[in-house]
Amino acid sequence: MQEPQSPTPELSTHGVGPWPGEWPEEPQYDPELLERGDTRNVIDRYRYWRMDAIVADLDEHRHPFHVAIENWQHDMNIGSIVRSANAFAADTVHIIGRKRWNKRGAMVTDRYQHVLHHPDVAAFVAWAAAEALPIIAIDNVPGSVIIETFAFPERCVLLFGQEGPGLSEEAIAAAAAVVEISQYGSTRSINASAAAAVTMHDWILQHRFGRARASVGV
Repeated sequence: MQEPQSPTPELSTHGVGPWPGEWPEEPQYDPELLERGDTRNVIDRYRYWRMDAIVADLDEHRHPFHVAIENWQHDMNIGSIVRSANAFAADTVHIIGRKRWNKRGAMVTDRYQHVLHHPDVAAFVAWAAAEALPIIAIDNVPGSVIIETFAFPERCVLLFGQEGPGLSEEAIAAAAAVVEISQYGSTRSINASAAAAVTMHDWILQHRFGRARASVGV
């Protein structure tokens, strides 16, 4: 027997059925979702909301940090990084290099997250300079500063490389600072999407919870 089709395109494990009782009249609600239910991967606050209404509400409280990822080899981690950027309310995600990226790990959060493409590092650097945003590279290379001691600027771009090769030399040269995540085991590096999540959360700790640090390298 054929499985019933999900009433919404984003099937999650925490969906809700049709709206019980009289429908709300506020304009953010989607009549189709109210009628058929909402299985999207969204927090309860946004249940039954129109997609454009969710994006507009997020725009009211996005954080002033951006996330950038080099994409030369179609890295599968990019989708997961976009998902984390949405979770931490990053302003925008920037894809540098190949325009196409693997969206599977994003779990459709890219529908709610601003994503911009830059054809190469030079174009990205020019954009960041025009916006007066310092580029903070995240990589474990000689001369990097450990994240536990680094004070992230409130407005900045967190730049990540690909799984394996890491950041390109051009990207590192363009950075105002290079930060690495301290590790204590035998592996040389952690997964790129995990590194991005750790870094974004560290920005949150500093700027949302007031864990100030002395400025280093910027």
